[in-house]
Amino acid sequence: MYSRTTLSLKSPNILRLVNQPLEVADERRQKLGKNEATRHIERDQVGTRTQHRIVSGQFEGKRAVFTRLTGALVRAFLIALLVALPSLLLPNVAADTSQVVVLVAIFASFLTFTEYYTKYPSIVEFRFAGPFNRLRYLTLFSMVFLIATICSGKTDPTTFTQFITALGTILGNAIDFPYSPVRNMVLMMPDGTPDPLINAIRTAAGIAYLVSLVAMIAFFTLVHVFKWPARNGAFNVWINLPLFDPTAGGDVLTRLKRDAQLNIILGFLLPFLIPAIIKAASNMIDPISMSNPQTLIWTISAWAFLPASMIMRGIALGRVAEMIEEKRRRAYAKAAQDKADGLLPA
Repeated sequence: MYSRTTLSLKSPNILRLVNQPLEVADERRQKLGKNEATRHIERDQVGTRTQHRIVSGQFEGKRAVFTRLTGALVRAFLIALLVALPSLLLPNVAADTSQVVVLVAIFASFLTFTEYYTKYPSIVEFRFAGPFNRLRYLTLFSMVFLIATICSGKTDPTTFTQFITALGTILGNAIDFPYSPVRNMVLMMPDGTPDPLINAIRTAAGIAYLVSLVAMIAFFTLVHVFKWPARNGAFNVWINLPLFDPTAGGDVLTRLKRDAQLNIILGFLLPFLIPAIIKAASNMIDPISMSNPQTLIWTISAWAFLPASMIMRGIALGRVAEMIEEKRRRAYAKAAQDKADGLLPA
C-alpha cells in the first residue's frame, strides 16, 4: 500500500524552489532597466553633442560674416579717405571740387564694400593673398599724401612740408637726366610753362618715383625672400585671379608666364609712354591744367603708380607660375616613381 507523503509549503527546500524563479526574473528586470537607462543617457548625450555642433557652426558662421563685414567697411573707409585726401590737405578747395570728390569717394567706397563683402571676389586680384593689395594701397596713399603735402606747403609752409619738398627736389634733380622718366614728364609741358610749375612737376615726380621704387623692392623681397604667397598657406589660383579664364585656350602655365612678362615690360615702358602720349595729344589735352593742385596730384600719382602696380602684378603672376610648375614637376616625378615601382595610378 502506497504511503501518502504530505509536502508542506513551509519546507525550506520548497521555499527555495519557489523563490528562485522570482529572483531570476527580478534580476532580469533590473538588467533591462539599467540597459534602458544607459540607452537614454547615450541618446541624450548624442543629442547634446549634435546641438553643440549646430550651435558652434552657427556661431562660427556668424563670426565669419561679422569679420567679413567689418573688413569690408574698413576697406571702404580707407578708399574713401584716399579719394578725399587731397581735398582734406589742400587749402582753399572750391565747393564744386569738394562735391565731386565726395561723390567719387562714395562711389569708390561702395564698390570696395561690395567687392570685399562678397564671399568670392569678382574684380580684385590676390584678395586672399595678402599683403599684395595692402602694399599697393599703401604705395598709392603715400604718393598722394606726399604730393599733396608738397602742394599745401606752397601756401601754408611747415617744417614737415619743407622737408618733403626739399627731399622731392633733391630726388627730382637727381633723376632728371636725359631720357629719364622725370625728364619726359618735364618735356611734355608746352613751351612757355612757368618755371615754378616745372619745378613742382619735377619735385612731385621725384618723390612719387622714389615711393614706387621702394614698393617694388619691398614686394620683390617679399616674394623671393619670404616666399610669398606660400607662407600664407594653400594658394587658390582661381579665387585669387578672378579675371583669369583658365578655359580661354592654351596651357595655363604658358599663359601665366606670358602675362607676367607682358605686365613687367609694360610697367617699365609706361613711365616713358604716358608723357609721350600726353605730348602727342596736346591738341586735345591741355597740359597747362596741371597748375591745378588736384590735377597735379592725381596725374603724377597715376604716372608713378600704374607702372609700379603692373610690375608688381607681373612678379606675382610669375611667382604663381613657378608654384604651378613646381607642383607639376613633383606630380610627374611621383607618377614616374610609381610606374617604376610597378604601382598603378589610383
